[in-house]
Amino acid sequence: MKRQAYQSMKTMFDLNRRDFVKVTGAAGAGVLLGTPKLWAEGDEKKDESKSPEKPATNIEDALKHPRTEFSLPGKFPGRVIQVSNEAALKDDTPDTEVVNTMFEQGIKELTGADLEKSFHLLFDKDDIVGIKINPVGGKLICTRPEVVESVIAWLVSNGLPRENIIIWDRFDYMMGESGYTAERFPGIGIESLQTLDEKAFEPESTDDSGWLDEHGNHLSLDKFDNDAYYWADVEAPQDKNYLHQHVYNNKYSYFGKLLSNKLTKIINIPVFKNTGNGISMATKNMGYGAICNTGRLHQPLFFDVCVEVLAFPLIRDKMVLNITDGLRGQYDGGPDLNAEYVYDYNTLFFATDPFASDRVCHEILLNKRKEMGVKVNEHPRYTKYFEYAEELGLGIGQLEKIEHIIV
Repeated sequence: MKRQAYQSMKTMFDLNRRDFVKVTGAAGAGVLLGTPKLWAEGDEKKDESKSPEKPATNIEDALKHPRTEFSLPGKFPGRVIQVSNEAALKDDTPDTEVVNTMFEQGIKELTGADLEKSFHLLFDKDDIVGIKINPVGGKLICTRPEVVESVIAWLVSNGLPRENIIIWDRFDYMMGESGYTAERFPGIGIESLQTLDEKAFEPESTDDSGWLDEHGNHLSLDKFDNDAYYWADVEAPQDKNYLHQHVYNNKYSYFGKLLSNKLTKIINIPVFKNTGNGISMATKNMGYGAICNTGRLHQPLFFDVCVEVLAFPLIRDKMVLNITDGLRGQYDGGPDLNAEYVYDYNTLFFATDPFASDRVCHEILLNKRKEMGVKVNEHPRYTKYFEYAEELGLGIGQLEKIEHIIV
């Protein structure tokens, strides 16, 4: 496909002012996520062999907990299944039957079993299953509802009640825009870890009633567990803008109570896209999506967060399946939406090991960036965290050890 086909995405999906504020005014301005794209791009003038000293974290607290049979890297360490079908997207809309066939192929190839046996390898009928999506790119590039519907159909057909399934993300305001509504998913829970107030993004807004209570506390305080946290010796900005978007501005990033008090299993469905010279897929979708107060972490810890947060039992022992949604991909301008670089990829990736999956996807996206003429930086710092994950026993990080099967 020629470059012009990708450029056309800009006009195919026009953003109105309200959407622009949501997709670019918050995340694109770097306020929401702490300009992660900049931290991942690197500075050519900087001596990258001299890395600053890593801030202290409480990673040892995570590692002291005993592992379970479901702990990362899961039932199939280092195994990554790539399923592609050029008919997956038709007239810019996923073909439900094709997507469902791709899903079934991927699950069977990953587990070596039929759909029923595959379910029982990973789940119990009494589980409360959380499906973590990524809705940041709106309807253009997000976790597609059609993929989630295939997952739900599989779970329900094997005896899991619909009320035991919760589709979730960190921020509330993006989910509905990407198609995650009660009308589309009847009987399925749809939850967020925190609220964001649209009015707060408006220029010169002074109305904080959409995110502060009468005592001046963030309305989402009670959605985070003060007994379950990722601590890093990194100061947070103290301004109101930061507090609105991150709930806390101390040195603690608390896990959502949804993970600590409710979910027993997690299915992670990220999107296939870059973040500067790195990627923003399975490990980042969870590493920065399960906790609050993350903006402060990007510059000093960036990719290490994707390892260390996943080392905590709330994720390590519950996240049993990762399905990277590559029906559409974005090869540059990420992790924010940049329609100029979005393209149809018609691919899904399956793994219990999120680090093996991301390592394979990193290489694929790197080659895509080169193919499209993007200037890339292949410094080891963009892949070193895969080795770190392997050292901690969370996944397989070396390409030569990964079993990558293309269907």
